[in-house]
Amino acid sequence: MNDRPTVDIIDDDPAMRDSLAFLLDVNGFKARAHATAAAFLEHIRTSAPDCVVSDIRMPGMSGLDLVRKLKADGVPCPVVAITGHGDIALAVEAMKAGAADFIEKPFDDDALLSAVRSAMAAKPSTGSDAGRDGAMARLADLSPRERDVLQGLVSGKINKVIAHDLGISPRTVEVYRANLMAKTGARSMSELMRLALAAGL
Repeated sequence: MNDRPTVDIIDDDPAMRDSLAFLLDVNGFKARAHATAAAFLEHIRTSAPDCVVSDIRMPGMSGLDLVRKLKADGVPCPVVAITGHGDIALAVEAMKAGAADFIEKPFDDDALLSAVRSAMAAKPSTGSDAGRDGAMARLADLSPRERDVLQGLVSGKINKVIAHDLGISPRTVEVYRANLMAKTGARSMSELMRLALAAGL
């Protein structure tokens, strides 16, 4: 079948590349794997993918650098960034640079497939007033302290640092994070980050 969406995978870990390629292949995608961002960029000169799944930390050009390059070059394919534990700051930077989504390792198969499908279905962000107003409406009920915690998250800080900055315990930060998810209806950290960025936080 030639109508399968193409997803390019970029990861310097061969086992991760193989498992992602297999997962995407059996779920109706045409997967192409690359060990480096440079190899991927060479490849897309002839054939642009429908979506890119890239590790954020790689030797040479990082996933964040790749997102910036694709945006600068006007390549329209959405990018789903894969981040390791503690790389939220990089993931937020990637979203600010134009990544469609990020997922944290370890992730389950459904989370990755859902991120890829959502990224391909989403319209390119235009920063429209409607999108901003909608995001601000979902954040309207947050308390001042919840907003402080959200601001810390958008800055890429971990719970312990946010707790120190605000003079509260890390456990209390976790409670506020749970409140943020519940009040905004965000189903994942990346969705919460998208909301915050759309609202201009």
